[in-house]
Amino acid sequence: MVGDGKEVRVSVALASYNGARYIREQIDSILCQLGEADELIVSDDGSSDGTEEILLEYQEADSRVHFSRGPGKGVKKNVEHALSLASGAYIFLADQDDIWEPGKVSRMLEALKGDAHLAIHDARVFEGEESGRFFMESFFEFRDAGPGVLKNIVKNSYIGCCMAFRREVLDIALPIPDDIEMHDQWIGVLSDHAYGNSVFLREPLLRYRRHGANQSAMRRYGLARMVRNRVVFLWRFFGRIAHIRQKK
Repeated sequence: MVGDGKEVRVSVALASYNGARYIREQIDSILCQLGEADELIVSDDGSSDGTEEILLEYQEADSRVHFSRGPGKGVKKNVEHALSLASGAYIFLADQDDIWEPGKVSRMLEALKGDAHLAIHDARVFEGEESGRFFMESFFEFRDAGPGVLKNIVKNSYIGCCMAFRREVLDIALPIPDDIEMHDQWIGVLSDHAYGNSVFLREPLLRYRRHGANQSAMRRYGLARMVRNRVVFLWRFFGRIAHIRQKK
């Protein structure tokens, strides 16, 4: 997407919706870590709070920022839309209200050297506006994070805002099924199955902002919903594996 014929190394895919309150801080923390040939793609899913105007302002000021209107079909499809526009060799997922720590991009690219296809890092969690006061020092500890297909189907520890992966992962992960619970679990488990070399960095490279609109990652669902989510995930997972094998 970047002009002048330069090959894009890093694409950051950010799905936004009514994020005007915090999105400037997040975008600033991302752009200062990107090279001139990298890109930040933001798919906005019909915000009504001024988010679109903020994004157009950034796009006008910085050629690395690319604004697109999302499909209006919810978070998973908005994420999918942002990912479909990414042209980089390495893809980073980002939420609209977190803050990237300095050095996140370079550290994750280092982790993806060799045969690693996906990397995920730890995060510290804060509430609302208090970006320097953490009530949770390790999201990994909270989720008992680690690699493994079965482990992450039973109890997911993939969180999109902490993930980066090679472009090849998109080939097996898109499209994202409508009826699964979480796109990040889908991407992480499929990558683990296909390549088996996900890297878990025990470093908090992100300040994860918790507030009323985004607390799903911290919530424990009831048994019935947990069973339903896993059954649907397994159905879609094995279906995708069969599809991948047919293409080979």
